[in-house]
Amino acid sequence: MIRALFSAPEAAWPQYHAALERAFDEAGLKIVLSRAIARPADVDYIIYAPNDALTDFSPYTGCKAVMSLWAGVERIVANPTLTQPLCRMVDEGLRAGMVEYVTGHVLRYHLGLDRYTCATPPGWDRQVPPLARDRTVGILGLGALGSACARTLAGFGFHVVGWSQTQKTLPGITCLTGPGGLTHLLAEAEIVVLILPATPGTENLMNADRLAAMRPGAALINPGRGTLIDDDALLAALDRGHLAHATLDVFRTEPLPENHPFRAHPRVTVTPHIAAETRPDSAARVIAENIRRAETGEPMLYRVDRTRGY
Repeated sequence: MIRALFSAPEAAWPQYHAALERAFDEAGLKIVLSRAIARPADVDYIIYAPNDALTDFSPYTGCKAVMSLWAGVERIVANPTLTQPLCRMVDEGLRAGMVEYVTGHVLRYHLGLDRYTCATPPGWDRQVPPLARDRTVGILGLGALGSACARTLAGFGFHVVGWSQTQKTLPGITCLTGPGGLTHLLAEAEIVVLILPATPGTENLMNADRLAAMRPGAALINPGRGTLIDDDALLAALDRGHLAHATLDVFRTEPLPENHPFRAHPRVTVTPHIAAETRPDSAARVIAENIRRAETGEPMLYRVDRTRGY
């Protein structure tokens, strides 16, 4: 009998319990799923989201893998007690949520909708937008989520330029890498989307110099990680009018403090980390598939490369 420990904040258990049981049954897996297992050495798999109850993985000597419920693993990947294989979450629900969020805000900026929806009183400021084929959108990060966003936006007709830390090839997308590629993207794109992981190499990637390298009047969308942007540098770029607007879904401190300058800034839209939420039903199927793979000796999906941090 396979034993799986569900170690996540208490509020997640009601959402995931039934979904995981269904997914295990559909996959033909006989698994005892519990929030507490008396002997840590008896645990075969840990289904995990950051919580105070489990910070030391060393007692779980029989654990074959830790399955994260989150796409980001920055809060666990450097844990020195975690020696078991770690898999991050990539699922269809999370991917669809990110694509819909990014597409919605790209189209909002592209069409200039704030000019009409936020005007008080409503005016008659007719500014016909260009067609999508005449607008360049930049995507920083071409992993599973960034690639899905890039393909969708290209499907609308946008000229999509993507940048990643390693060279990628995507049909219909201009794929760049390296410092020169990043500088080129920032100078060309009128809308820039950040979908990179949080690693030491990406912290403050969008610093004062790179924000200044962006095309004047460009818009920035960050549904990736709060650490990707130097907050003070972004506020300065907005205040001097170099950037037109920023939509931010992720922050260094969450919830975003009430007195944070982003909340009241006229050129900032704040959303409460809603771009890409893990959906229990689809996430449970990913976890079940990974356990099935581990039990049959197949490579697990989305296994984290600790040298890269994701």
